[in-house]
Amino acid sequence: MIFLAFLIGLIANFIGYIPPGNINLTVAQLTINRGMRQALSFIIAFSCVEFFFTYFIMNAADWLSQQVHLGTVIDWFMVALFTTMGTITWINRKKPAKAKENSRANSIKYGILLGFINPVQIPFWLIIGSYLIAHDWIQTGWFMLIIFSVGSAIGAFLCLFLYARFAKLLKEKLDLSTQLINTSIAVLLYAFAAYTLGKEVYEHLFKH
Repeated sequence: MIFLAFLIGLIANFIGYIPPGNINLTVAQLTINRGMRQALSFIIAFSCVEFFFTYFIMNAADWLSQQVHLGTVIDWFMVALFTTMGTITWINRKKPAKAKENSRANSIKYGILLGFINPVQIPFWLIIGSYLIAHDWIQTGWFMLIIFSVGSAIGAFLCLFLYARFAKLLKEKLDLSTQLINTSIAVLLYAFAAYTLGKEVYEHLFKH
């Protein structure tokens, strides 16, 4: 059961980070603009926070599932986050990274920050966690949830590491400019913000 809990956590979170989002786009941007070592520092820091984040969500799943407006709050927060990240990326799309900004310490701090500001994982683990617990795939004791959370952290690390490797390969093969990549990432972040905003507006106007 211990290995199963670890494996399920790993696979679930690996799959969870495959769809493009603010985290894996950040990894791709860091890899292309600052190099693999900077991206790896970010990924390690982020994955460590992911362990605590997963453990907290799984323990608080019952209480969180009772918060009827939680989904709306998360969506509006993500609109603000996507818009902010997109704007910062757009403003700095032509600027080369400065030496001070390239320190590993800054990448680690950024990974920790985004690890905590990652509310999209709350509904993900509420759905996946509730399903796994209801079907007895994992137990809810503190030890098993720690093992599950370790697997979750490693799953996030592996998926984001593959994103970084792919971004590095993409830059080497296509020789893409930093400005083009930053512009593309900014447009994607704006698109995510517009989609989330549109979803909220649609639900409030046509489903109430």
